[in-house]
Amino acid sequence: MAPHRDVTTSLLQLYRDAALGRFPPADGGVTLLPPAPGSATAAILALTAHHIIAADITESWLATRLDGSLAAPMSASFVVALEQELGLHADSVDVLLAACGVGGRPSTLVEADDSAHARVQRAQRSRADVRVYGSASVLVVLGRGAAERLEIAIEVDATERSRGVARRALADALHLVDVGEPVFAQIAPGNAAALRAALGAGFAPIGGEVLFFREVVGD
Repeated sequence: MAPHRDVTTSLLQLYRDAALGRFPPADGGVTLLPPAPGSATAAILALTAHHIIAADITESWLATRLDGSLAAPMSASFVVALEQELGLHADSVDVLLAACGVGGRPSTLVEADDSAHARVQRAQRSRADVRVYGSASVLVVLGRGAAERLEIAIEVDATERSRGVARRALADALHLVDVGEPVFAQIAPGNAAALRAALGAGFAPIGGEVLFFREVVGD
């Protein structure tokens, strides 16, 4: 199926729809969207039998670099080709998950000032309106990332891992988000502990994702 350009749907709306379980047809298609606002200036989103590419490229350029296989848009060769065409830096391949805010007040998390923490510094390089919360053993970071969606990241003290701390903190963090607003988590596929924590806290997988930045975001 040839790539299809969609000028009526924004990447943010697509993210929000996916968070609520509304997906494009599983038809093996590739939808091309314009670049989205935010520090991530391009994105590849792999959904069930459908890919979304938000980038400043033409349909003809895209068509000549896809071999027709379902996995082609997330292949290493295509990611590198897109990176070089745009003059951007590809970040890691992640599993994208989402949950909806429940409002109210968190039971353990309080606002924190930890700007020296590596997790916070990474968030400040890739997100806007960064907010930091924590408890005795966990740090939670919220901010506006790709397409200005709300994103969450978490860091648990090494001595407290494998005790359910991350799962409880992620669930508690949903009280920091307005009722019904989607919040997104990007987790490396190999980070099984983080994936289990997010699933246990009520986050649901949407698909796979690669984001592209003007500068290297770093760890």
